[in-house]
Amino acid sequence: MIEKDHQSDRENSGFKLDKKKKSNTTVSQSFTVNEIRDKLAKYCAYQDRCHWEVENKMREFNLIPEAYEEILIYLIQNDFLNEDRFARSFVRGKFNQKNWGRIKIRVELKKRRIPSKMIESALGEIDEEDYFKTLQKLFEKKKESLKNDRESFKKKAKIRNYLLQKGFESEIIAELFR
Repeated sequence: MIEKDHQSDRENSGFKLDKKKKSNTTVSQSFTVNEIRDKLAKYCAYQDRCHWEVENKMREFNLIPEAYEEILIYLIQNDFLNEDRFARSFVRGKFNQKNWGRIKIRVELKKRRIPSKMIESALGEIDEEDYFKTLQKLFEKKKESLKNDRESFKKKAKIRNYLLQKGFESEIIAELFR
């Protein structure tokens, strides 16, 4: 009997999530505001998220504006959602794990609608010495992988393009070739 009451509360909440099944038929599933809030809190706790990512996730639930605002305020007040922490974590992760340069990191943060001042502050945490060491390491690794290429002009172009694609500044790349 308790289960039926809980189920009827869900049905009356008015918030539905459409999920696709493998057979291309949609199944409608309802959640209360508290259930959605808890799902989004877990989503943010698993990994730092920015407002843009959380807003995209919230669109899946077709929330009314009041519930949307309530959940967003809850996530911010309980420190599940913190853009400054997200930006710093993103910069650290992409630089240390993926060896991205500042340009690529900046572009990705702008895609996620992080304010410019916050981006610059987070990028400022990258140590200049580590940045140049990472660039040199990538340069040497790419150079080694192209050791069988005979034409030095093509080889230089490939290395330069690789480092540019990784997001490093062309001025710093040019210093490596000197």
